[in-house]
Amino acid sequence: MEKNINIFRTFKSDFASGLVVFLVALPLCLGIALASGAPLFSGIISGVIGGVVVGLISTSHLSVSGPAAGLTAIVLTAITDLGAFDIFLTAVFIAGILQLILGFIKAGSISNYFPTNVIEGMLAGIGVIIILKQIPHAFGYDPDFEGDEAFAQIDGQNSFSELWDVLHHIQLGSVVITVVSLTILLTLPKLDVFKKIKFIPPALIAVIASILLNEFFIATGNSLQILSSHLVTLPIPQSLQDFGNMIVTPNFSALSNSKVWMVGVTIAIVASIETLLCIEAADRMDVQRRYTDTNVELKAQGIGNIISSLLGGLPMTSVVVRTSANSAAGANSKMSAILHGVLLLISVLTIPVILNKIPLATLAAVLLLVGYKLANPKIILHFWKKGKYQFVPFLATFFAVVFLDLLKGVALGMIISAIFVLKGNMKRAYKFRKEEYQEGDIIHIELAQEISFLNKSAIKTTLNDLPANSKVVINANETVYIAHDVLDLIYEFHTIKSKELNINVKLVGFKSEYNLENSDGYKNTVTIEQKYNVMKRKMEVVENKEIFFE
Repeated sequence: MEKNINIFRTFKSDFASGLVVFLVALPLCLGIALASGAPLFSGIISGVIGGVVVGLISTSHLSVSGPAAGLTAIVLTAITDLGAFDIFLTAVFIAGILQLILGFIKAGSISNYFPTNVIEGMLAGIGVIIILKQIPHAFGYDPDFEGDEAFAQIDGQNSFSELWDVLHHIQLGSVVITVVSLTILLTLPKLDVFKKIKFIPPALIAVIASILLNEFFIATGNSLQILSSHLVTLPIPQSLQDFGNMIVTPNFSALSNSKVWMVGVTIAIVASIETLLCIEAADRMDVQRRYTDTNVELKAQGIGNIISSLLGGLPMTSVVVRTSANSAAGANSKMSAILHGVLLLISVLTIPVILNKIPLATLAAVLLLVGYKLANPKIILHFWKKGKYQFVPFLATFFAVVFLDLLKGVALGMIISAIFVLKGNMKRAYKFRKEEYQEGDIIHIELAQEISFLNKSAIKTTLNDLPANSKVVINANETVYIAHDVLDLIYEFHTIKSKELNINVKLVGFKSEYNLENSDGYKNTVTIEQKYNVMKRKMEVVENKEIFFE
């Protein structure tokens, strides 16, 4: 990991990507706040803090933080149960403190155990969700809030049924703007002039073009004009006092309420897990393959949530959609995330009227391309070629993320991966030199480097299936660890089963102090240190390291 990150070295490209993330984040912040039953401005506050504060503290190069769709249901239920938004903010403050503690006790290290195929499956699933959710907005049908990632929607529809409803609610003006925006987004990056001007992103050109086009429709009274319900809807304060009234502070008298603590703990756990998942995904997206200190990230998120709660903002996490848009726009450093927060703050204070002219259709076009990059069919083919142990967890995570949610999808993928690891370990506990054996054959069983209790069942089955009147060589030359359960099993096989079937057993690579013929069986395990000492004392080992049991 880089100790010093020069966030100004790539300012041009980061400014361009920051603009793109700002345009994407604006409706998402508002939509998530609306769906959470919170004041609209609370989503903007969370976005600003997530960009500026978390961006400055975090060591992630691509991750972008802000209000998360994954917390929407928790926030909505909590505000309802607690009865007031200021009491809920106290729970967010508690969540921030808990995240700080998690960072100091290095809980972020658990992210190292997220398998790559599960993370890639999560990203592909998010990509499909983005596409499914943005298609209605691209056609001018906006009953579902921006930022919703759930398959089952709060309006009774789901991601598929809403696509059918789109056919009955097509707004031609939105379709025209979507097509124009996609054309700009796909063609401008290929032009040499735009390759040189890195600080003007094609997404900004698409937004400006869509605003001008819709203003032309309105001025000419054209039926293609887009109504305000299909535009960005940002609250417009009339004075500084109105801004002040939008700031809600936590009600700390609610600290004695046990429900507040339960909500705080819940938010801290869910937000931390989603953040760690997104950080792993962000590091996977980084073409320079830089790594993030996840413990610092938890501290950054904790500080962000503490400040957000004090200013009346929603709880935040590192968010996959904004991070993906940031990566796709060519971000090089965390300056991009910081700039997106600064732009959110400045634009809300100065040009809310202009922002409210942005059609949701043009932002849908931007997100459709982001979704396609995440769910590119080449990724599915890549894991298919890697075999079932990589492909099945990837596919399970992919479908579960689409049809359930991010956390359940990742949990399912990790469970399947763990099962495959256990199954693989059992198979790799030993190997035969021949596929089939007959009576009188010399059978070679070569033990792996580590033999744990998980391998006991497979070895037991193999020993029970050995033919009578055969000779068995069990080779432990490469073994550095053997669980005593397995050694007991080998001892029992030698003393009982082998005599019944007239099987001659020969052990290779066992030191004399590991003799299985003691009265209690072998009660200790072979450690790496013991194996090292054995190698140093080669002269003490029986010739060829063989012990015979006749």
